[in-house]
Amino acid sequence: MLRRHARAACTALAAAGMALAGLQAGPATAAPQARDTAPTPAVSTAAQTLGAASARPELLRAMGRDLGLTREQALRRLAHEAEAGATAARLRQDLGGTFAGAWVDGAEADTLTVATTRAADTAAIRATGARARLVTHGLTTLERAKEALDRAATAEAPVRYVDVRANVLVVEEAKAGAGARLVRATGVPRDLVRVVRTAEAPRPLYDIRGGDAYYMGGGGRCSVGFAVTRGTTQGFATAGHCGRAGTTTSGFNQVAQGSFQGSVFPGNDMAWVAANSSWTSTPYVKGSGGNVQVTGSVLQPVGSSVCRSGSTTGWHCGTVQQHNTSVTYAEGTITGVTRTTVCAEPGDSGGSYISGSQAQGVTSGGSGTCSSGGTTFFQPLNPLLQTYGLTLRTTGSDPGPGPGPGEPQPGGTWAAGKVYAAGDTVTYGGGSYRCLQGHQAQSGWEPPNVPALWQRL
Repeated sequence: MLRRHARAACTALAAAGMALAGLQAGPATAAPQARDTAPTPAVSTAAQTLGAASARPELLRAMGRDLGLTREQALRRLAHEAEAGATAARLRQDLGGTFAGAWVDGAEADTLTVATTRAADTAAIRATGARARLVTHGLTTLERAKEALDRAATAEAPVRYVDVRANVLVVEEAKAGAGARLVRATGVPRDLVRVVRTAEAPRPLYDIRGGDAYYMGGGGRCSVGFAVTRGTTQGFATAGHCGRAGTTTSGFNQVAQGSFQGSVFPGNDMAWVAANSSWTSTPYVKGSGGNVQVTGSVLQPVGSSVCRSGSTTGWHCGTVQQHNTSVTYAEGTITGVTRTTVCAEPGDSGGSYISGSQAQGVTSGGSGTCSSGGTTFFQPLNPLLQTYGLTLRTTGSDPGPGPGPGEPQPGGTWAAGKVYAAGDTVTYGGGSYRCLQGHQAQSGWEPPNVPALWQRL
């Protein structure tokens, strides 16, 4: 039986020392005040909402090794990434179709750049403290072109993604001429695409699996991604290529564990395993000498730091390169994965990707090694949770005082445990809110309390 671990204490990060203080709610994006006379709830900054100050020592040491940061720099970087993600999300909602992407730069991620196709938007972008870049193509245009390429792609052009920094759709070709043939076959305008040659061949990382390893009944091992629950059932999220529905599993100690309840691969690379009564889901990821807490599932922006846990290579960190990437393995195409600079090797499949204390996804595949470097892709966690109706196991957050005895409940359509995508709208406490960053809602993250996640309409 898995041992429970003590809850890690969560400390607040002082906002005064943050270089990105201007990226909290800038004047162009400030939410209107509530229109009632009820007491104003305590509002968290993005860094506080995402628990940036409570990053575990194991994660900070890995960031120091792989990103060359001191402990203090790593903590500042996590805080800056949280604030930048919230600011970029607000601007995406405000700019609509002219939005062309956002990313962070700098050792401490203290520079946020937001791209737009309309010159008139630049003042509003700068008003938030971000840099503005005027470009030719909107993000929606590039993503729709990528979808057309995805439908016709083969392993000769195995990877496709939108490079928001370069404002172009990138096609990696493993065989000369494959990229150009794909573009011609789909009718995608050539000026949207840049073809680059690659000698790497992404593949699912099948052989030896870890984080906490588990074994499939038919042979082989994979990694536990993140602990989840479904009602009273304990279990975990992992990669779909590790097993099919009905495949039995045993744990790292070879004790009978459970079975796959759902699996998708190719198309996506997601699955979940329901455990038997001998196993308990815990809100931690195995680090290099300790456990790293999981407090939520807010996906971080391009340029953000991200760390991965796997049984073959342990803890390694890098940065997010592109979201919504498509990869064609020999087994077929998967879409919607995130491309990273984190290394991985066979045996790391299914393992956890985490940014600070925010769960990002589960390892799908990649190329290269942790000796020579490489590229790795992860299946984002929120779509997996939504597909299977799962609740991420977290260390929890302070829900605040809430209504007193005899006071009316806030009501509305917002609900803890539901997965929300950017752009979704809810009602809460008599007001309407739009989701800014995809996440699974939890107690303490009610819309009025977390402007990093919700915008008052």
